[in-house]
Amino acid sequence: MIDPVIRSVHVHPVKSLRALSLTEAEVQPWGLAHDRRWAVVDAKGTVMTQRRHPRMALVSAEPLPDGGLRLTAPGREPLTVPVPVPAATLTMDIFDQAVETVPAGAAAAAWFSAWLEDDARLVHLDAPEHRRPIDPAYALPGETVSLADGYPLLIAASASLDALNALIAEGDHAHEGPLPMSRFRPNLVVDGTAPWAEDGWTRLSVGEVTFRVAKPCGRCVVTTTDQATAERGKEPLRTLGRHRRLNGKLVFGQNLVPEHTGTVRVGDPVKVLD
Repeated sequence: MIDPVIRSVHVHPVKSLRALSLTEAEVQPWGLAHDRRWAVVDAKGTVMTQRRHPRMALVSAEPLPDGGLRLTAPGREPLTVPVPVPAATLTMDIFDQAVETVPAGAAAAAWFSAWLEDDARLVHLDAPEHRRPIDPAYALPGETVSLADGYPLLIAASASLDALNALIAEGDHAHEGPLPMSRFRPNLVVDGTAPWAEDGWTRLSVGEVTFRVAKPCGRCVVTTTDQATAERGKEPLRTLGRHRRLNGKLVFGQNLVPEHTGTVRVGDPVKVLD
């Protein structure tokens, strides 16, 4: 077996929109640079995700040098969105956690409302260093997270995906497989491990950066959404339910908290420290 290395690096500039693949990314205390610093909320301020709006998978958001975004979607005119000035904040509800954000303005709201056929607003997390603490059961004092589901980074192993796909092939929805890693929306994908080796990790290094492993990632209906078409199936949740159930959650991948900043790159060695 080869020594473990990073196969790919991904960010999601707007929560629940299409992933962007990079050759390297800066690790900030709350996650990778450009990862989930924006989100879409409904008229009540509740976060909107692919859980209820699978069409979000078809929207791309390109980070711009000034911190803004360029939004594109099939059949729609692109929209450039500048970083909003934090003159007023909007309290968003992200999984029953209240987080202060800055609304991006009327043009972005109209663009997303038309695409999702629902009242929608784009918001920006202007101060990730203090806006949203990580669950204290898994965090040290002062640790924060972007607008990711709960933790700064997610790592997944390609060998575990291969093992999962083998199980899907033996099941009653074999025609849906094999599934690509994009279904699981990780930040880091590692090659060269044994299947499910990540279950035993508690601390690891990726190139120059060390991470604490917080907990396995519980999976939801988003994983059943084809990220290229927005169509839904039954897998992988059906197979995870049979083979990868932990404390009532269906798990795949591990949530990470960085111990310091730095840069991670495709090809970086991955070393299990504890």
